[in-house]
Amino acid sequence: MNTIRSALCTVSFYIWSIFMGLVMIPMVLLPRRGFRLFVLLWTKGNSFIFRFIVGIRVEIRGREYIPVGPAIVASKHQSEWETNIFLHLLTDPAYIMKKELGYIPGYGLYARKMKMIFIDRSGYAKTLRKLVQDARKVTADGRAVVIFPEGTRVDPGKKLPYRPGIAALYNDLDLPVTPVVHNSGLCWPKQSFRKYAGTIVLRFLPPIEPGLERQAFMARLESEMEQAADELMAETDNS
Repeated sequence: MNTIRSALCTVSFYIWSIFMGLVMIPMVLLPRRGFRLFVLLWTKGNSFIFRFIVGIRVEIRGREYIPVGPAIVASKHQSEWETNIFLHLLTDPAYIMKKELGYIPGYGLYARKMKMIFIDRSGYAKTLRKLVQDARKVTADGRAVVIFPEGTRVDPGKKLPYRPGIAALYNDLDLPVTPVVHNSGLCWPKQSFRKYAGTIVLRFLPPIEPGLERQAFMARLESEMEQAADELMAETDNS
């Protein structure tokens, strides 16, 4: 049954995405705010497909910590799901993406229209300077920046070192960093067409205010995120 539901979900997702992709071609001529409405419609459709075909529900915790206006959000990254959800929870967020995503036909065009931030992960110091420069423009417009500190999707329960991009943003933008953890990989494993019924829990943690030294900030961010992520996994294991 899971195979059938997963296959139906995948087919429905691609049909919906192709349909909306075609609809949005002429919409790129609209102002970005108008175009954003079609992006939100696409993501709402995705949520409908996941909910009613597979049975994926969503629970949001720590709503009182959801930042409003310019902000830095550091999130765990386990699946494609979290690239949708923040569009609805944050103020017109800009995701930090690897530059290769900008080359995907259609998707890259629309992401650039939304003024997402693309980075060259092999650029080191040059990449960090451009990252900060682009993020400063985004937050100056009142938008939030979403970054995945581990730099790639990581299976639930697994850990990777946090990359320096989040520290560069924290030090240079003088904004609080709101950590976010979730367990989306349990319902939507990476590199798999299978999707599983269940509840994705997304938890916003208290923000880390600016002013810490780089090393202290990184240690605190990683400690708080990993502890919260472990707590979510323990809930799953005991359910």
